[in-house]
Parts: sequence; C-alpha cells; structure tokens
Amino acid sequence: MTKPNSVTDPNTAATGAPSATAEPLTLHRVHLGAGGPLSDVRIESGLVRAVFPAGEAPRADGQSLDLDGRTLLPGLWDSHVHMVQWAGLRRRLDVSGARSAREAADAVGRQAAALPAGEHMIGYGFRDGLWPDAPHKNLLDALVPDRPALLISMDLHSAWLNSAGLALVGRGDHPTGLLREDECIQAMAQLPTASVELTDQWVQEACVAAAARGITGIVDFEYADNIADWTRRMNGAPVPLRVAASIWSPQLEAAIGRGLRTGQTLDTPGGLLEVGPFKLLTDGSLNTRTALCHEAYPGAVPGEPGSHGLEQLPPQELVSLLRHASSHGIEPAVHAIGDRANEMTLDAFEAVRCHGRIEHGQLLAPKDIPRFAELGVTVSIQPTHAVDDRDVADRHWAGRTHRAYAFADLLDAGAVLALGSDAPVATLDPWLTMASAVTRTGDERPPWHPEQRIPVAAALAGSSRGRRLIRVGDRADLVVTDADPLTADARTLREMPVHATLLAGAWTHGPSL
Repeated sequence: MTKPNSVTDPNTAATGAPSATAEPLTLHRVHLGAGGPLSDVRIESGLVRAVFPAGEAPRADGQSLDLDGRTLLPGLWDSHVHMVQWAGLRRRLDVSGARSAREAADAVGRQAAALPAGEHMIGYGFRDGLWPDAPHKNLLDALVPDRPALLISMDLHSAWLNSAGLALVGRGDHPTGLLREDECIQAMAQLPTASVELTDQWVQEACVAAAARGITGIVDFEYADNIADWTRRMNGAPVPLRVAASIWSPQLEAAIGRGLRTGQTLDTPGGLLEVGPFKLLTDGSLNTRTALCHEAYPGAVPGEPGSHGLEQLPPQELVSLLRHASSHGIEPAVHAIGDRANEMTLDAFEAVRCHGRIEHGQLLAPKDIPRFAELGVTVSIQPTHAVDDRDVADRHWAGRTHRAYAFADLLDAGAVLALGSDAPVATLDPWLTMASAVTRTGDERPPWHPEQRIPVAAALAGSSRGRRLIRVGDRADLVVTDADPLTADARTLREMPVHATLLAGAWTHGPSL
C-alpha cells in the first residue's frame, strides 16, 4: 500500500479552518484537480487529511462515496458580488433584452398591470448605451401613472424612474427621470426596502443557489454595513458560503477602531466570515459613459464637463484614503474602469506602496499593464462584462478595444487575476464567468478580441483564490464536477454539471442533501 501524504495537526494546517462539524468522509475514485490523477481523498475535521492512489485508501470511519471518475476541484470564489442586490433582483422584471427605451417601458407597463394595488414596479438590467431613444420619465408615466416605477441599469450606475418614483425619493422636479452615479446611489438609498428578515431569506436562497454551482466563497461589495449584516445572517440560518465582507467609507473608522484587518476571521459559526477590503470608487461605468478616460467619448466636446467620464475621487484624496486604510491593515479595493482612472489608481498604489486590488480594470493604457504585477496589485476582473459589453465598447471605445478587458496581456505580464461576476450586473455563476474569459463570446459570433482569451487553468486559478492544486492540509472547500474543465468544450464549460460542493468538509450541495 502506498503511504499517503498526511498532516499531524489538522488544526494548524489551514489558517482559519473551522472546527470539526462534519463527519469524516472518504471520496473514492476521483480525479485530483483538473487533469489530475485518479485518487482517493480522506477528509477529516474540515480539512483534506490524506490523499491515496485510487483504490488504496484504508477502510475508515465516516461516510464513503465512490465518485466514479469525476473531477475534484478547489472550491470556487466569486470575487465581486453585490449580494443583496443580486438576491433581490432575482425576483424582479428583467429588461436586459430591451433594444430601446420604448421596448423597456412597454415591458414595465405589462408587468405593472399584473401587480397588486400599491406595490412598486421594480425592474433591472437596462442598457441604454446603444438605444436609439433616450430613457425618460414620460415614457414610464404614460404606462405606469399610478405607482412608483423604477428600472436599475445593468451596470448599477444609473436608474430610470417615473414621476411617482421620483416623488418617492424626493426628486419630483427631476427633468428626465434618468439618474446617474451619485444621484442614482442616493436615490436608491431612499427607496423603501424589504424587511431585514425577508432580505436575509432572499440572500440565504441566493447563497444556496451559488453553492449549487460550486461556489464556496464570495467577496461582497454590497453598499451596506456588510460586517454587521453578515454577522447577523451567520448567527441565524446556516450560510453555505464563506464571505469576505467589504468595508465602505461610512464604516471605515469603526472598523479601524475595532482593530479589524483584511483577511481576519470573525467570530461567527464555522468561522465563515472574514474582513474584506475597503471599497472606493474612482469613476463610473462604460454604459453610462462615466468611466474616466484619456480620450473624450464620441460626440462629446473634449474639455467639457463629462466629456471624458467622471472623476469620483481626486488623486490626492485617493492617496490619502489608501494610506489611511492600509496603515491599519485594511487593504483597498478600488473601482476603476476607464484608462485614466486605472492610471490614477496605479499611481496611488505606487505612492502608498500597499497591497490591494483594482476592481474591473476594463480599459488600460499599454504602459500600465505591467504595473499591476510590479506593484503587487491584484486585478479583479469580470469576464462576462467583456462578452456583454462588446458592442457598447466598439461604439464608445472605438479604436481602443484591443486594450479593453485585456485579460491575456495582464496574465502574460504577471498580474494576479481574481475572477468574479459583479452580480447582479452578470449572473452569479462561476462557470459562465470562466467560459467568458476562455472563449470571449457568449453567442454565435466569433470571439471578441480572441488574443485576450486566457487558458482554462488560469481561469480556474482566478476563480479559486489562486488554488491550482488540492493539497493535504487544505481546507476541504471543494467542488465535484461531472466533466473535466480542461477537456470540456465551450458549452460544457459554460453549463458545467456540478455534482457536489463541500464547505469545510460538509455538503452544501450534492449527495447527502
């Protein structure tokens, strides 16, 4: 019998490993990693305790399961989620397929007619960057005059309201009803919300659905007191995911006062909650033409306000915030989409010399691509945006799209990629995310800038916090798939059948549930 790899102290083998809550488990005849050898894997106390060649695991206590040659992978993470918005929008009208403002308004009118009296009409997903007509409150008023109606854009950077909706948020005199950036965020904060109990129920259901796709962890960038909210949730119903809870400016000083540090495990059941990064915004988005760019947008007059996008934070203030947070052990995660915003953010990281992330990094100047690796800044990408935004980018970033969503160039330059969905901007499904990075197309069209495709192995690593291999001593956050991602065709990769998911050695999806 081959001697297994093993550890002597499972409690110290993985930082933050939860205490034993699941019975011991042996997985038989499973490929250890994508393209890996057929193996038997022993799991105890929430950790991978031993690995044997297939058929050589000794008889042991606990559950035993023959996986018949399926593939065992590190558990998957979505590195950029807005969880409450994703959980809520899963229940709302989807107008992402609308090809004009009129078509979106007609869908709102049909849906509103079926709602109970007094219920607000809320939809999501509109993309007006290519529409032939402009969103306006009058379009919605004509179809929904008797109740507030609201549509949230797919990129979450704008909202379109009717007159009743504008009155509800104290903007009854707004000329168009189309709110962008800060105006949008402020209006959303004033809307009536579901009860905490109902919202937590929706979030729980969304977490269960995520686990069914192999997700074992998320980084949550909901605009909220995420640490408090997730502490409450995890002390209520069991949550089938690990969560890195981001910190926004209103909570920063309180977090510093508590001595919280990014990556620190908090006292919740199973140790599933950790302190996430400090979120900042430097610009807007592509669809709203508020991403901050060196070149003016088509049709805009260079030098006029808004012609190059929107600067959300002056460079000096960005540097000050990065220095303040990082000096207390809280790493920044900076939203930057346009090339000018990314340059400014990289300059700030260079000035402060701290670890952190840039969220999105969609349009980059060639000179800035190697700076991510040089400065040790992770780039948090959302590959489905490249697929969904290709037509908008071709129009509004014409002549520059060879350096937009430059995943392969970043990888070749040594940058660390963290993959995510930005749900609800895209679906919270890691296989859709990975397939978008690997194929650069989501329909029958040829790949968009195929030179920026990345290998499946790189997409898997970017979706599992860099875990390329499963090693003895690792936390048993694992996913079992019916197909090997390395040999799967594009459709199978996108729709990957997930057989089971384990979190700290306990099933969150699959055989015993």
